[in-house]
Amino acid sequence: MILSRKHFFASAAITGIVLVSGAYAADISVTAPWSRATVRGASVGVGFLTIENKGKEADRLLGGTTDAAEKVEIHESQVEGGIMKMRALPEGLEIKPGATVTLKPGSYHLMLVGLKAVLLPGEKVHLTLKFAKAGAIAVDLPVEAFGATGPAPAAQETPQISY
Repeated sequence: MILSRKHFFASAAITGIVLVSGAYAADISVTAPWSRATVRGASVGVGFLTIENKGKEADRLLGGTTDAAEKVEIHESQVEGGIMKMRALPEGLEIKPGATVTLKPGSYHLMLVGLKAVLLPGEKVHLTLKFAKAGAIAVDLPVEAFGATGPAPAAQETPQISY
């Protein structure tokens, strides 16, 4: 097959983007992922995990996708004036070079908006995180019990995904 000059350069540009994205993906490590069980009729769920940026440039977690919900958003919870408030981070969450950011209860977290089914303990939520530079990184969130405050000990000890 012979490519026209236009198609050749377009193809080369796309390949370059994939290669650059792959280089950044090597800098991002995702560990200790988990979620909490939800009650019947709940429209939202949560996701928690730890992200380490081993690279020399900042990256940004922009959100993600999952078959379990209509949207995956990044949210932040903060106590203001003695009241816990939660807000979406539409610009995502910066992960500075050399930094580790933990998404946990009462802090940064993933909000699974528009749940399609109840999240039950022992199940997994298959999720693809989207980073500005690293691109897409697949991760499974094991669903812990109602009111869980962290992942099961095995999830804390061994990395789930590392690129």
